[in-house]
Amino acid sequence: MNAHGDPIAPNGGTAMPARRPSGSARALLLALVLPGLVALSTASAAVYYYRAGIPRYAAPILPSLPPGRAARTPASGPLRRHPTNPRYFADATGRAVLLTGAHTWADFADNGIGTQPPAFDYGAYLDFLVANNHDFIRLWAWENSRWGPWVTTADYRYFPGPPYRRTGPGLALDGMPRFDLDSLDDAYFERLRSRVARAGERGIYVSIMLFNGWSIDNAHSRLYRGNPWQGHPFNRANNVNGVDGDPDRNDGGEETHQLRIPKVTAYQEAYVRRVIDAVNDLDNVLFEISNESYASSRDWQYHMIDLIHAYERTKPKQHPVGMSQYQWPGSNADLLNGPADWISPWEELPRYPYRNDPPVADGRKVVIVDTDHLWGIGGDYAWAWKTFLRGNQPSFMDGYDGEAVGSGAPAPWDVRLASWKDIVDDVLRRSRRPVGWEPNAERWVRLRANLGYILDFSRRVDLARMTPRPELASTRYCLAYASATAAEYLVYVPDATKPVDVNLSGFRGPLATEWFDPRTGTSLRGDPVRGGAARRFVPPFHGDAVLYLRGGRAATGAPIALAPGATRPKPRRRPRRAGAGRRRP
Repeated sequence: MNAHGDPIAPNGGTAMPARRPSGSARALLLALVLPGLVALSTASAAVYYYRAGIPRYAAPILPSLPPGRAARTPASGPLRRHPTNPRYFADATGRAVLLTGAHTWADFADNGIGTQPPAFDYGAYLDFLVANNHDFIRLWAWENSRWGPWVTTADYRYFPGPPYRRTGPGLALDGMPRFDLDSLDDAYFERLRSRVARAGERGIYVSIMLFNGWSIDNAHSRLYRGNPWQGHPFNRANNVNGVDGDPDRNDGGEETHQLRIPKVTAYQEAYVRRVIDAVNDLDNVLFEISNESYASSRDWQYHMIDLIHAYERTKPKQHPVGMSQYQWPGSNADLLNGPADWISPWEELPRYPYRNDPPVADGRKVVIVDTDHLWGIGGDYAWAWKTFLRGNQPSFMDGYDGEAVGSGAPAPWDVRLASWKDIVDDVLRRSRRPVGWEPNAERWVRLRANLGYILDFSRRVDLARMTPRPELASTRYCLAYASATAAEYLVYVPDATKPVDVNLSGFRGPLATEWFDPRTGTSLRGDPVRGGAARRFVPPFHGDAVLYLRGGRAATGAPIALAPGATRPKPRRRPRRAGAGRRRP
């Protein structure tokens, strides 16, 4: 130091003080370094999320079967639109059928992390469906052999892969022999038939998914290695037939879900006909053209629906064909106005009606409202009751054992939506998100159970005569019919601390009263009430409740059995006349 406190240079002069970078230099440095940090943190996702961060969960615990629930019988069909109430299908006996259940991504093709994806125990899954009293699943198709837009690791695979034999010569981008599109794989269709038949023996209807928009999608891929198109048989690098499903060279296959490439369409038609050949004699079959393709796929989906209808007219049996929502953006009008027998709508941003206040099914189509198209993983049992009592049919996208696509935390922390900031927080153990998918969380257990309770009620009521009548109940969630000789009203009460008013003017006789607690699966009989006017009812439970009224020839249904180990609740409070109804003031 000199006398002024400045540092002395080695040559005896005064050393220059260290200079801080200017603002522009700092900005340049940040611009150079930040992309590398982002890439590094994103690359950490493959290790943290998909290797260290996801535990290997067991399958959900099976609930005990409640006493009195009827034993399962094989599914009756083929299903047809009900002639007098086309909101529902009818089975071979003419009985109206409600479809509801929990499906999961690996129920046909094993898929997950690893050179060999974890094997899915299909028998245990059928046991799970029966234990929860479900009668419907979507059987998931994956068109690609490897990769997925929700994962950045290249270790995500499917077995079986696409339905074509891998003969070579040469290797595809996934490192396996290239596909021969002229040679369909018999083992694929044998597995398909076996799974559908086994479900039918347990009373379960199966929607066979034929194509999948997430198998051609490059728009949602964060890294090249997460692009499913790299594992698709119509990728020009993956087949020996010279087929190119990406003529615009955007490294995605949306053209294959259009009618732009006649050779691709011809191969798809041959595959669809082979699926029909494999399962046509089975009674529990429905078809779904594609899961969440782009909106540009409309005409292609209509074409495939017409193809199935036409080809099955030459066969002994004809089965319903469905069309599901597009990837955003899209329009439910395309579903409602198209040739499908059933549809599965989307959430219609920004109102989210199918999430929050499901629209009334008007009978133009059978409407299966699937949580997959609303949340990904989401919904709760209250949503299921609201959906059912608006004339729709609730279906749950279940993470099940956590091994497959959506493993991780429930929405909005769905693992598919994780940003690099979420990943960095996780790597630093600072994450505030829930720790992974928990198959036995109360929310999911109750939702599964209530789908079974809803199916019970659909079989107790005269479903063919029931229509959504929101104007009859103050809660606006009501299925009902009323005539001079019989009536039934099924009402959901979201807030059991408030009374519910029900207009019973359509039936003048006495009606039996039953309350059902959807949280516990217990029922409580109330005193009869006379129709002919609006009546007020006070729920006997805390939380929420379901009210079931039946009169005349309809007053013969048995109450829902108590859940195992449950006891009948004591009423919270009772209106006069011991819990029946009283005339609305």
